[in-house]
Order: sequence, then C-alpha cells, then structure tokens
Amino acid sequence: MSKPTPPGPAPHSAPLALVDLDDRALLARHSAGDREAFAELVRRHRDRLWRVATRTLGNAEDAADALQDALLSAYRAAAGFRGDAAVTTWLHRIVVNACLDQVRRRAVRPTVPLDETAAAERATPDAYGARETAAEILAALRRLPIEQAAAIVLVDIEGYPVAEVAAILEVPVGTVKSRCARGRARLAETLHHLDGRNPAADRPVPLDDPPTTLNPPTTLDPPTHPGEPQ
Repeated sequence: MSKPTPPGPAPHSAPLALVDLDDRALLARHSAGDREAFAELVRRHRDRLWRVATRTLGNAEDAADALQDALLSAYRAAAGFRGDAAVTTWLHRIVVNACLDQVRRRAVRPTVPLDETAAAERATPDAYGARETAAEILAALRRLPIEQAAAIVLVDIEGYPVAEVAAILEVPVGTVKSRCARGRARLAETLHHLDGRNPAADRPVPLDDPPTTLNPPTTLDPPTHPGEPQ
C-alpha cells in the first residue's frame, strides 16, 4: 500500500474583488498603483456627485466640466488623503470646490440653462408639470450665491446631515444652517407662485444622466506617494 501524499502548502486566499472593498480600501489600492480601483470608486459615487454638480451649477455643460476637473483632482490627490473624513465627504468637497471654480470662470460668459425640452416631449402631462417645476427650481438655485446654493443642494436636495455638509464645505455647522436659512428665504420669495401647483409637480424629478463621456482618468500616471519627488 502506497504512502499517502503529504498535503502541500495551503493555497493563498484570492484577493478581494474591487466591488467588495470599501471606499478607503479602494483609495489605498489606487494610491498603490491599481488603476482599476479608482474607476470602481468613480462608478460607485458618480451619479450622486453628478447630481450635486448639476444642481449646484444648474448647467449640464458646466457640471460635466466641474465633475471631470474634480475627478482629475481626486485622482492626483489620493495619496494625500488623510483619512480624517469619509471618502465620500472628501469627494464631495472636491466637487463643490470645482463648482466654485466653474462659477468664477463662467462669470465672464453667459450660462446655458438645462435642456428639459426633449424629456418633456416624451412625458405625460403630470410629468411635464413636474419637469417644468424642476426647471424653475433649478433656475432659482442658479440665482442664489454659490455658497447658499451648495448648502441647499447638499442638505435639502441630497439629504446629507448638516454636520456632514459642514465637513464637506469645511465651515462650522452654524454657517451651514445660516446659509440654508438665507437661501430658503430667497427661494420662497422667488418660487411662491408654485404653492398652488398640481401636487404631481412635487414629486422628485431626476435630472439628466451623467454624460457617457465622463470617465475616470485611468490613463494618467499613478499618483505620487508622499515623500516622492514631484
């Protein structure tokens, strides 16, 4: 009777798939040179970041530019992420800052409002009224100071807690509350005529999907690690 073959070394466990990693782990993998990790991070959060940019700027073209700039900044700055806030908070802060930069740039040129026409033509009467209302709200948001608009988008539209918005905007909680209060007062004056509109118009109305050309900058060189020469 032959001797049994001794067991070999235990196989190494397979690495976790990127979809199974949390945001911090993805950012760490990206900083270590994994080009697919940042793409997964963008895939996970792109829709919400796009909504924040679009609703803050009220302009799809500017929002796309701001979000692309923000993703590029996040890609390059990943190695410097300190971990003192959630990755989503860090990403939103970069997006809001990119929106502020867009506002400064577009101050010298006219804005183009979001195109609601094509979607409205395919909509039912109730949905048409809802989109008309959404367009008026977006137009009113565009007339607010950008700091107030950003606070209202994050708190009232996206539903972030005030404390998290304070972390995103890097201002005290009281400042977020006061910006929201002043912005709401202005919106109430501008939109008071909507009070008697069909209740169907109160339902949330999705904005355009993120442009298909908005891709994570996976073709850039890996981010520089702290301490490496620039």
